[in-house]
Amino acid sequence: MMNRLALARELNGIAAMPGVETSVHGIAAVCDPLGGLYLPDTGVLVVSDLHLEKGAAFARRGMMLPPYDTLATLTVLSAVIARYDPKLVISLGDNFHDRIGSAHMPDAFRTLISDMARGREWIWINGNHDPDGTVDLPGACADELHYGGLTFRHEPKDGLQSGEIAGHLHPSATVRRREKSIRRPCFATDGARLLMPAFGVMSGGLDLRHKAMKGLFDQPSLIAHLLGRDRIYSVRFGNLLG
Repeated sequence: MMNRLALARELNGIAAMPGVETSVHGIAAVCDPLGGLYLPDTGVLVVSDLHLEKGAAFARRGMMLPPYDTLATLTVLSAVIARYDPKLVISLGDNFHDRIGSAHMPDAFRTLISDMARGREWIWINGNHDPDGTVDLPGACADELHYGGLTFRHEPKDGLQSGEIAGHLHPSATVRRREKSIRRPCFATDGARLLMPAFGVMSGGLDLRHKAMKGLFDQPSLIAHLLGRDRIYSVRFGNLLG
C-alpha cells in the first residue's frame, strides 16, 4: 500500500514516472506505473479490480483489517486521472468488494469519486464481486463495453481473444533481481488481448503461470509489464521465474 501511495505523490509532484508504450489489437496503449492503462487515441483510462470498501466488507464479517484501503485506492486513482485527464474512465469490475459496498460507502468517498468524474464519462463494468452495479455514483454500469475497437469486460473469455481488455485474475509475475526473486503485479499482453493488474491497494495477485491463465495468451508473444518501485519492468514470459 505504501509503495503505491509514494508513487502517487511522485505523480502529483515534479518527478512523474513515464509509462511503457504497448499496443492491444493494433491500438496504442500506455501502461502506467500505478496500474492504470491509458489509450491516447480515444482518451480512455482503464483501471480494474478497485475492490473499494474491502476493509468494511471484512469488518461486516467480523474480520478486522486496517480501514484505510478505500482512501488509499482513491488517492492513487486521483493521481492517475490527474496525469492523463481522460475523457472516459472505465473501471473493469470488482469495483467494490461486495454487493453492498457502494450503497454503504461513506459520503466523503462519494465526494472524492464525484470530483474525479466531473467533466468526463465514467463506466463501471460489473464484476463477480459486485454484479448489481453501483449505487448513487456518477457514470453508468454495464456488463461489458465495446468501444474504440476494443472489448472491455471483467472476466476474460476462454481461449485467445483479440481486442479484449479484462481484469478479474489479478495477474502478477516473478523475476530474479540482484540474487532475489521479486513478485509484482503486472499488465499481461501478447499484443492481442491485455489483462489488467488489480488496482486496489489490498488486492493480491495470481501468477501468470497459474492454471487459470492457461490458453489465454500466445505465450511466445506474451510480455509482463511489472509494476516496480521506480518504473515498469517489461519481461518476456519465457524469462519469468516459474
